Parts: sequence; C-alpha cells; structure tokens
Amino acid sequence: MTVATDFTAQELIVVAGAKVLEDNKIVFVGTGLPMVATLLAKLTHAPGLIPVFEAGAVGPPLLHGLPISVGDSKTGTGASYMKGLNAAFELTQRGFADFGFIGGAEVDMYGNLNSTMIGEFPDEYHKPKVRLPGSGGTADMAASCERTILIVPHERKKFNEKLSYVTSPGHLDGTPGARQKAGMQGKGPYRLITTKGIFDFDEETKRMRILYTFPGETIKSVQAATGFELLVAPHVAEFPPPTVEEVRLIRETVDPRGIFVKRAA
Repeated sequence: MTVATDFTAQELIVVAGAKVLEDNKIVFVGTGLPMVATLLAKLTHAPGLIPVFEAGAVGPPLLHGLPISVGDSKTGTGASYMKGLNAAFELTQRGFADFGFIGGAEVDMYGNLNSTMIGEFPDEYHKPKVRLPGSGGTADMAASCERTILIVPHERKKFNEKLSYVTSPGHLDGTPGARQKAGMQGKGPYRLITTKGIFDFDEETKRMRILYTFPGETIKSVQAATGFELLVAPHVAEFPPPTVEEVRLIRETVDPRGIFVKRAA
C-alpha cells in the first residue's frame, strides 16, 4: 500500500480510531471524529461493525454518507431498529455495547474526561474561564459501555493531573474496583487517541501508558506535551502513516464537505 504524505493530524486520528474498532462489534458513537472513524472502519476492515447512536438508531449501514449529528436521518435509514434515546442507553446498561467512542477537552492519567468547564470547581462553575459543551450522553456511555475509546487533542493544558470537572468517568482514582464501587459497569477506558499517539491504561495501576507514537513524535516529545508522568509500554512502536487510499476515502467518501475533518491549508 502506498503511504500518504499530505495527511493532516485529524486524518491521522481518524485512521487510528478506525483501526482500533473491530469487525462485528457494537460501538456507541459520539458526535464528530468518532462518527468519521466509524464510517471509515465500515468501509475498510470492519463491514460488520454495528453503530449505535444516542437518538436511538441501532445498526444503520450508513450507505447514505456521514451523519452530522446523533439524530441525523442518516442514522435511521436502514437501521435494524430505532426506538429512542432511552432504548439506546438501556442497550448499553444491559451490556450490549462493546465500545463507546467519545471525545473531551481535558483528560487525566486515569482516563477521566472533562467536557463541562475550565476553572475552579465549585466556585467558578457558574462563571468559568471556559464553558464547554457538556456531557450530552458521554457520561452515560463512559459509565456503561464495556470499553471506551477516547479522543483528545494533545496539548499540555489538556492533559492534567487534576481536572477542572469530571464529566465522563474513566478509571476514577485508579484504585482496584473503583468503577464497580461507584456503581458503574464495563472495564472503562481502553484506548486514548491523540494528535501525538495512541495510549492504553496499565492493567494494575490504570494509569495512561504510551503504546504508539505518531510519525514525527518520540516518547520524549509526547511526555513534554503531557502534564503528568506517562507510563511507557515495553515495546513502543511508531504508528504507520495513513495510506493514500485511506486519505482518499476520508476526503472523497466519508467527509467530502469537511464537516468534521478540516482540509489542509
């Protein structure tokens, strides 16, 4: 396969996200880049992937292109069934969602996400430095899906030891059984995909760990852009660049209007 040379950081994230998804699994899809990665996965190695959308659509083939929201009519076209928001979340609570695919603005070493506010909580909650979009359904997805895949742009200010606000629970404080004691199910964060690499979470400590660096990055450069100490997997590899075909699919078939994946200048 021919490797692309003009790919963007967002396109690399999408390709990485798609490759993490497995064929014949059920994925609860959040808005934005998770949608793009899910459609790319269905068009490449995972045609049997079953997407679930918050508004209630289960198993649409997505033959009519990329949805722009979880309630887009494209999510319902050809779906196995469509019963509404409560039914979608009940499906996850009964253990039928293999993956939850979500994003956030801030993340800590245990995979807890913030998409609510930036500032001192609780004093600045009503007048924060930055007001973020909020949970939507991500807190429920994070609490109930079997495993979650996270997407966060990699900047030091977004990778903090202490979050301004915990919107979507990850491994909480990392102690054994923390999620179960809090009444959650599932195994929590499985992978984190950023603009610098792919990470997992150590089985014992639940701390974030480097698995792959993206082209042009090193363990040192990734650590320098992170506000806490990262663990390092025994054999960190460089994630391969997207292929020409993968980039073409993103630009021409998956998101031709650049709704979520912006074009290079």
